[in-house]
Amino acid sequence: MNTSTKKIIRIKNNSVKEIEDSLAVEKRLRVSINGKELISLYCTPSMIRELVVGLIMTEGIIEGEWCESRMSIEYGDDILVNIRSEGAEISRDGMVITSGCAGGITFAKKPETEKIKDDFSITAKGLFEIFGEFQSRSELYRSTGCVHSAALSDGKYISAFAEDIGRHNAVDKVIGYSLLEDIKFERKIMLASGRLSSEIASKCSKWGIPILASRTAPTDFAVRIAELRGITLIGFVRSDRLNIYTHPERIVQ
Repeated sequence: MNTSTKKIIRIKNNSVKEIEDSLAVEKRLRVSINGKELISLYCTPSMIRELVVGLIMTEGIIEGEWCESRMSIEYGDDILVNIRSEGAEISRDGMVITSGCAGGITFAKKPETEKIKDDFSITAKGLFEIFGEFQSRSELYRSTGCVHSAALSDGKYISAFAEDIGRHNAVDKVIGYSLLEDIKFERKIMLASGRLSSEIASKCSKWGIPILASRTAPTDFAVRIAELRGITLIGFVRSDRLNIYTHPERIVQ
């Protein structure tokens, strides 16, 4: 269950009413590798396999071969995940608790510097349309008002979609789902509902995603990463307007 209910008092104008409100469920996720706990974070208890795969693969936590089918997931007061990875090296170097919702985790690494050479493009009208579809899928947000969404799209269809209390988690879920389903990142757009921080930009950079768009603003560091890596970074996508911060050549008329 991703929601719970609570009776609350709502005051609106001059009326006072008791109603039943929906709350987003928040669970602690504890990830162990070969029985040793490595990561603890808070998340929405859905798409856990996808979240763990996206986080592990994007951040390069396991160096070497590992099999996601050998991942055990136990649901309780906490969600316990254990990954079997014989012979692989585990890296916690540079682990940082980020400023994101629900305490995102990233592993500081030397950023890639080679530009993403992807000639994918989309019209502003096409971006407005796919962003509208993206927002229409955010059922958990409409129910609770307190989660973030992320999606991967080719500009016509949405191939992966996720919601979570954490911005970073939603993106990791989309990446993990795409990796598990063998969905390519080339010629794709990452759509996001929240602030575009450096961590979000870095995740897209890791997988060579050429366009990153959100309904809110990017940070200056995210803009620098996008500029360096050749990512088209777009903020404030609304029904009839958007801001292009870097590499505008992919947005055509």
